[in-house]
Amino acid sequence: MSQVHRAAVLNLYKTLLYLGRDWPQGFDLYRKRLHKVFTKNSNETDPEKIKLMIKHGEFVVKEIEALYKLKKYRAMKRRYYDDSV
Repeated sequence: MSQVHRAAVLNLYKTLLYLGRDWPQGFDLYRKRLHKVFTKNSNETDPEKIKLMIKHGEFVVKEIEALYKLKKYRAMKRRYYDDSV
C-alpha cells in the first residue's frame, strides 16, 4: 500500500471511529466491528481496489452523518411541535 493510500485509510478509520461515539448499540460494539472490517481488508495490495474501498468508506461516513442529523432533527421536532393536535 502506498503512503497516500495509507494516510487516506488511517484518516477514514479515525473519522469512522469518531462518528461511532453516538452509535445506538454502543461504542464498544461499533469499534469491534470497525476494527474487524479494517483488519479483514488489511492485506489488499491492488491500488484500484483500495481506492474503491476508500470511496465506499467515505460513503458510509456520509450515511452515518445523515442518520445523526435525522436523529437530531426528530428530537428537536418532538420538543417544539405537539403531535397530538
